[in-house]
Amino acid sequence: MEQIPFNRPQLVGTEHRYIDEALASGRISGNGSFSMRCAERLVQRIGSHAALITPSCTAALEMTAILADLQPGDEVIVPSFTFVSTANAFAMRGAVPVFVDIRDDTLNIDVRAVEQAITERTRAIVVVHYGGVACDMEPILALSRLHNLIVIEDAAHALPASLHDRPLGSFGDMATLSFHETKNIQCGEGGALLINDPALVERAEIVQEKGTNRSRFFRGEVDKYTWEDLGSSYLLSDVSAAFLWGQLEQIDVTTANRRAVWNRYHQGLVDLERLGLVHRPTIPDGHQHSGHLYYLLLPTEDARNRLIADLRAMGILAVFHYLPLNSSPGGRRFGRTSGTQVVCESVSARLVRLPLWNGMGQARTERVLAAIHMALHTSYLTA
Repeated sequence: MEQIPFNRPQLVGTEHRYIDEALASGRISGNGSFSMRCAERLVQRIGSHAALITPSCTAALEMTAILADLQPGDEVIVPSFTFVSTANAFAMRGAVPVFVDIRDDTLNIDVRAVEQAITERTRAIVVVHYGGVACDMEPILALSRLHNLIVIEDAAHALPASLHDRPLGSFGDMATLSFHETKNIQCGEGGALLINDPALVERAEIVQEKGTNRSRFFRGEVDKYTWEDLGSSYLLSDVSAAFLWGQLEQIDVTTANRRAVWNRYHQGLVDLERLGLVHRPTIPDGHQHSGHLYYLLLPTEDARNRLIADLRAMGILAVFHYLPLNSSPGGRRFGRTSGTQVVCESVSARLVRLPLWNGMGQARTERVLAAIHMALHTSYLTA
């Protein structure tokens, strides 16, 4: 019987041709022709003032920390339920990640917890659109205006999701995207920094180019380039960008395929939710998700672990997700916790992610659903 992996990177068919084109161009370093095409496509799609293609979403987050002028002791509010890079990028600048709880419906950052966490040291709020479902951006932006804070969207899951028809990644001062092999649009490793504040565009180019004005030099705006600011080599090879361009061209087809799997899961698990065996994702009105991931919340940690084990025995790889950052060794060392983490701790212990990838197809999706029903109905009848 075929094993169904949690993720399987898929080619759209043009990647090899574009890679050959990049190799033939004679220039395969960063910010080549394919990087520029990708950046232009993201600007057109999201409406940002600029997009910079980076080696990863982590690199893009590190750039936001530099652009925010964070100093040691400054505080950055982040959800505890997120990937480590969301906090690590700011801790590397000496800032203190302040961990807050999440909502129990969308699993996104809780605005009430954000408001309670703001101090005179707070400089930025980082929101994570979990699963490509939008955070509650209006009150977040209102808090940022009231307290003069920078808003950064970690939109690693969120391309091409939207909130009331406005693309995610266009709300904050800056936003970051991921093109890791597990994401909807991928090139193995890759990311992007979206700049929505026009005052940050020129400096972002400098930060990306090792702190130099090299981009302006190549555009003929200066006759030589030199070191101007802090920065690093936040550039993606144009070979990888060529791969990415092929994927971006097919973003609507890929998204439709992933949403089809997501929708079938959602429809096929209604009865288990009615029995109280699972809780399905919540998608509020006006939210168009990206189809990035599908999760279930089980009643207990033991039930979650049994389901993962039962699915594995049937040749299906399902996985849990984030452990709370606030209670991790790094979180305790570099950050602080604001308020309780009741929702985060509960969700982390009970959440299971189902296989979902472009090209998964109907037959595999139905097999996963049948396996979940078998495992959970058996547990229900023997409980």
